[in-house]
Amino acid sequence: MAYNVAKLLTMTESELGDLFASVEAGPIPNGEAEGTAIVAAGTTFTPEIAQFINLFAWQGKIFDAQKMVLVNKITVFGLAAILARIIREPSWVDGKECIVLDYSQTSFVAHWVRDEIRHISPGLYLGRVFWNKTHLIYFALQF
Repeated sequence: MAYNVAKLLTMTESELGDLFASVEAGPIPNGEAEGTAIVAAGTTFTPEIAQFINLFAWQGKIFDAQKMVLVNKITVFGLAAILARIIREPSWVDGKECIVLDYSQTSFVAHWVRDEIRHISPGLYLGRVFWNKTHLIYFALQF
């Protein structure tokens, strides 16, 4: 099945978890990605919440695959902030390899945050956000 952000916004938490578990990590992304937070997965509010977050808080990530780091694009001004290291590690969920966006060494604000991403379609990654080992939300990155 071909996936896109609109499809991901209609999926339930369980469906997103199954999709994440069914795919490989894929290549380390490079360049600028538009981000979509998937909050309240599977509800009618998911697209509206994602749009609000995208407009006023988080717009995506900018990856530098050569340096193995990224920054987040945040606020309505599109500021690049909150640096993370990019590494390959086993997922906290299923133990399979994923691309980890690790903030523990690089950010005072996001020290307890860990993102895990996997490649689900050409130019599209599905991610999970953890706060101190507790899964919070899913997100999509479209390159």
